[in-house]
Amino acid sequence: MTKASRILDFYKNVDFDGELPDNIHLLNPYKDHPEIQDSVYQFYNKYYNDEKPRHLILGINPGRLGAGATGIPFTDTKRLQDICDIQVSGKTTHEPSSVFVYEMIDAFGGPELFYQHFYINSVCPLGFVKKSEEKLVNYNYYDSTVLTSVVSQFIIDNIRQQIDIAGTTDVCYCLGTGKNFKYLNKINTIYHFFDEIVPLEHPRYIMQYRTMQKARYIEDYVEKLQKIL
Repeated sequence: MTKASRILDFYKNVDFDGELPDNIHLLNPYKDHPEIQDSVYQFYNKYYNDEKPRHLILGINPGRLGAGATGIPFTDTKRLQDICDIQVSGKTTHEPSSVFVYEMIDAFGGPELFYQHFYINSVCPLGFVKKSEEKLVNYNYYDSTVLTSVVSQFIIDNIRQQIDIAGTTDVCYCLGTGKNFKYLNKINTIYHFFDEIVPLEHPRYIMQYRTMQKARYIEDYVEKLQKIL
């Protein structure tokens, strides 16, 4: 099986049926938005239609405007259309994290080269939203100890599946130097998923609080990612 077929099979079947805390709702773009299936199929067959191993990059969990809208981690509809040349039906989304990631990918050498070596997913492959003042806002798996506990086995099972898809365990890159890295490092000491986990500052944090230093962060990403080449 190609990487593309393995990834598409994973997304076709991924779901969570556990009981979530009050006011927390599951974000499963692969079931909630069937219109994205075509763009997901095109993306992974374009960049992963081979059997070459990749190194994992694990974010937190999908957000509403990135993977929540396209099914592809850290890829909003603008980047999917303008950079990956894959058309998207439905609403147009702009996510700052996606802006950073694709500027970094460009600095690395472009999507074709980048995706030959890396496979981006998340510690938790499905996202969460919380209703606040009559609107839905993103919610992370670590934002409450109750939610973390509820989804912990789901997370562990997911990481095992992502390792099986990626085919490498020497180095994993973690997006987020705080709670995401702390949690991933904690469970790695128990389950020994990876020989090494390299933390990278989360794109959302960079774009929200360190925009003026974006070029430095891109340089840091590229330098650390190129070490596996």
